[in-house]
Amino acid sequence: MRILLINPNTSQAVTDLVAGHVRRQIGERVALRAVTGRFGARYIACRAAAAIATHAALDALAEHGDGCDAVYLACFGDPGLFALRELSPVPVIGMAEAACHEAAATGRFGIVTGGAAWGPMLSEFVGTIGLADRLAAITTIAPSGGEIAADPDRALGALAQACRDSHAAGAETVILGGAGLAGLAPRIAGQVPCPLICSVEAGTRAVLAATGAPPMPPPRPVPIESTGLTPALARRLAAPGGAPLHRTDPMP
Repeated sequence: MRILLINPNTSQAVTDLVAGHVRRQIGERVALRAVTGRFGARYIACRAAAAIATHAALDALAEHGDGCDAVYLACFGDPGLFALRELSPVPVIGMAEAACHEAAATGRFGIVTGGAAWGPMLSEFVGTIGLADRLAAITTIAPSGGEIAADPDRALGALAQACRDSHAAGAETVILGGAGLAGLAPRIAGQVPCPLICSVEAGTRAVLAATGAPPMPPPRPVPIESTGLTPALARRLAAPGGAPLHRTDPMP
């Protein structure tokens, strides 16, 4: 089994952080290729950066997707998730979607993450995936996810308080959301009176499950003529949802 992990941010440090946690979770049974966005924001913290990250995620799929059995979009908020599914012949799992569905299976849930702009963005996202009635609260803290990844110890107290606030607002489970927050859930679990879900771990569980499920026919959108894109992405748009047209960059 071969998984392509896409971080559509441009922070290699965050890619390395997430990939390390995923590799510890999957062990030796799965080959993982982790790639970082070629362009865009270091860490997504607004709508404009998220829009650019969608292009970066599609670019990464086109350049590195040949030979993979599943794609893991490792960015909370899942920029480009549905567009990736249009162009990919294999399952595409989004970190945020996976975590929200896992949390919703046990009742109402909350989301805690870094960066105030993510509040309305995530509220819209949860509605898009049909879980608005299960969402109890979205609580953000001032440091961005990238800043939390750079200095996690400094953010632990604020994250724990935000999780407690989310629980007080009615959340039966709280998602600690964000690639930059990988590995922090166990560090604050003892300070929070409800279960915590690490979004990175939830996404990994979902991508492993997807590779073992019966294949679903991919969407077949109309081929698109394009200009100014990389050759690999232009070819994907010309044959969306189909088998890869070339294997110049196979998975290990």
